[in-house]
Amino acid sequence: MAWLIIKYLLTSAIVVAVSEAARRSDRLGGLIAALPLVTLLALVWLHLEHQSEQKIANHAWYTFWYVIPTLPMFLAFPLLLPRLGFWAALLACTAITLLCFAGFALAVRRFGIELY
Repeated sequence: MAWLIIKYLLTSAIVVAVSEAARRSDRLGGLIAALPLVTLLALVWLHLEHQSEQKIANHAWYTFWYVIPTLPMFLAFPLLLPRLGFWAALLACTAITLLCFAGFALAVRRFGIELY
């Protein structure tokens, strides 16, 4: 149970650090948020929990493929925010990401990559 609490505290501390950095500097917050901190932390947690190398490698592999269809959201959000407001822009970006993911998954399936 202590291990789970440590994981939650450290992981949430990273999210708080990113939001605090973004509050002070847009560029610094964006840079820190763009770093694959969550993925690196997940890889460390998997390793420390004695998961197989194959499981850890698969996590990194699928993370790569899942990141690509999320990228349009980061371009759409700043354009939609002033037009729709925060919550509607966030909802629209979620829909955009889901559509991009579905299309991307179908596209890469032709190359033997199964994302769902």
